[in-house]
Amino acid sequence: MAALLLCAGLTTTASARTGTASAAGTASAAGAAAGPNPLAGRLDAYWTPARMAAALPADIREGTGPGTTATGAAPAVDGPRPGEYIPPSRSFDGIPQTGTFFWTDASGTGRTCSGSVVRSPGHDLVLSAGHCLKGYAGASPRRHLAFVPQYHDSLKPFGVFPVRTDGVYVPQQYYDLGEHAGARYDFAFAVTEPNQDGTLLEDAVGGVRLLTGTGYYHVPVRMIGYPAGAEKPLECWSWTTRWDSDDPADPGVFPRIACDAFVGGTSGGPMLVPWPGGWAVIGVIGGYHTGGNTPQISYSAYFGTAARALYRAAVTGTPPAGPRPAPGS
Repeated sequence: MAALLLCAGLTTTASARTGTASAAGTASAAGAAAGPNPLAGRLDAYWTPARMAAALPADIREGTGPGTTATGAAPAVDGPRPGEYIPPSRSFDGIPQTGTFFWTDASGTGRTCSGSVVRSPGHDLVLSAGHCLKGYAGASPRRHLAFVPQYHDSLKPFGVFPVRTDGVYVPQQYYDLGEHAGARYDFAFAVTEPNQDGTLLEDAVGGVRLLTGTGYYHVPVRMIGYPAGAEKPLECWSWTTRWDSDDPADPGVFPRIACDAFVGGTSGGPMLVPWPGGWAVIGVIGGYHTGGNTPQISYSAYFGTAARALYRAAVTGTPPAGPRPAPGS
């Protein structure tokens, strides 16, 4: 029998290969709406169309040319190979299970990154990239941090979902190693509060299945991301392959995907595969060179034991990791 985890919404290698879903992740764990959420109402008022449109990408790693590695030298390859086919992307209105985070940085500047709703017992979990959310673990100020599912054309069709205090989960290894040496841990979860109406996130929009331990080769793959400042998200159909890092500053093995025009802001966007009843996620834009140095090629950290452990921590309410105090502090 396929090996299954306790947590609804998470499928391991054995179940993914046999097509067996893990626990019944569609059953509501929290029941009916609990009533209006004043914090969500305040965030909805703060994130006006003008502020959302002006938000800058949390990532600046794509869309600026070949770039350099963390060592300052050009990598052997990071971008299209000679003659490689790059599937086109297109703007569309999005799907309910994907969306974008909005927040303000320490200077008050609006920022944005992509995410996707994953099935969870609490019906409240969003998956993104670690480099997007690493500043918000533990008691870090939230600074208007919220998730807006299926944001498009300045619309918030399902409302605004605040991120819970102590609700950002990034692997401890990512904090300890940094975004380059820790590139293989570049993923994160955010636990949300209900929206203005008191509705839980997954109850409002549904969720995608989180797959782990499924290898590097997937086809077809539907990648979705939110370019900063764009009125609509992008989608692209492609396939993932294995990429062995050629940059010692960004070590590891990563899923690699070719899709055109995935620029800043698309980090954290999901790589989706068809799954019974909807979609499953096998990666997010990030990892090697925080997602890639060109808009044509993107990467993901591999979802294995570390991703499973982080998911368990998020759904069980384990205190989140965070930067370790500096020696002598």
